[in-house]
Amino acid sequence: MRRVLFFLLISTAVIFANLPKSKITPFIEAARAQVGVTTIYDPAYVRIKFPMGDIVKSRGVCTDVLVRALRGIGIDLQKEVYLDKKRHPKRYKGLYYTDRLDPNIDHRRVKNLQAYFAAKGYRVKGAFKPGDIVVWKLPGSNLDHIGICSDKLNSKGEPLIIHNVGAGAKEEDVLREYNIVDHFRIFAK
Repeated sequence: MRRVLFFLLISTAVIFANLPKSKITPFIEAARAQVGVTTIYDPAYVRIKFPMGDIVKSRGVCTDVLVRALRGIGIDLQKEVYLDKKRHPKRYKGLYYTDRLDPNIDHRRVKNLQAYFAAKGYRVKGAFKPGDIVVWKLPGSNLDHIGICSDKLNSKGEPLIIHNVGAGAKEEDVLREYNIVDHFRIFAK
């Protein structure tokens, strides 16, 4: 009987070890890998290649953290937003001073990412989970900010945030520091 039980335990462990790994963990790891690498907040407009274009890794803004994290799991947000805006321009109309298509910057704008994620049905309510994407309004301004929920939790059981709010990519306990205006979950658990 012990041998059968042992065999069942080993078989179950092997089966679970071979299940496809969730994309949440590699997504968070790709975001976290930017901490200490992207050290400069730089919102400058830069011409970049298309698709898979990026500015220098040492520089970026909040959206670059998200774009790079998704690229870490094979999703090119630059291409996806460009194609979606091309197919559905009304979805993005009036979000910025110009409505023209621009693969250099469209994916690096928070309102465009909100429009894209909402159209894909990723908006959620309720508790924040690792891998979720959060959008805030920064205090004292009308500036939008975006970040990724970490798999590390604070003392209240809420995720830390991986983001770049002005001093490079960081992983910090700031979920409730700003006014939350949107919440997305692109990976089902």
